[in-house]
Amino acid sequence: MAATAVRYLRSAGSPTTAGPPPPPSARRALRAVQEDERPPLNPAEFRRVLGHFASGVTVVATTDEAGPTGFACQSFTSLSLDPPLIAFMVARTSTTWPRIARSGVFCVSILGAAQAELCRSFAISSAERPDKFAGVRHTPCPVTGSPRLTGAAAWIDCTVHTVHTGGDHLVVVGRVCALDTDEEAAADGPLLFHRGAFTRLAPGR
Repeated sequence: MAATAVRYLRSAGSPTTAGPPPPPSARRALRAVQEDERPPLNPAEFRRVLGHFASGVTVVATTDEAGPTGFACQSFTSLSLDPPLIAFMVARTSTTWPRIARSGVFCVSILGAAQAELCRSFAISSAERPDKFAGVRHTPCPVTGSPRLTGAAAWIDCTVHTVHTGGDHLVVVGRVCALDTDEEAAADGPLLFHRGAFTRLAPGR
């Protein structure tokens, strides 16, 4: 059987032995791809594709010597049960984050389906709207005193636990001190953000 296979390979012109290895000059050099050799990623395409991931919407807020301040944040997630940790991402260019960092505490208000306009008011930069809390009802959290928004579906009172770098954003980990829900406000469901627009769960979902 082996002899038959060898005769076939010879008749087809295929080598029947491995033969000597190619000289070093004939071998292709292996190397890592350099950063400047990677095709550029279009930021608009990045946002378009990642926008297909629906997320909840929150307002992260604190109080310092200048008063209450906060910003709208959709990059929020639970992180750990033991110890109880949450996380959110904030742009390095944020003018609100330094105030939260200095205070060391914050509250995350999880917005309900009816709070889209409230969210838009917190999404505006501080340069355009210095006092984002003007006319906004809120009460202090029980542990840190950070402002929790009235009518939010839920709130989470936190201290800053750790901060990590993440490209043009920072990854902030918060240690949870207290939390609760407003069942009446939560009855309408959460405020969602999907493909660049606010939306909500369909009735009965």
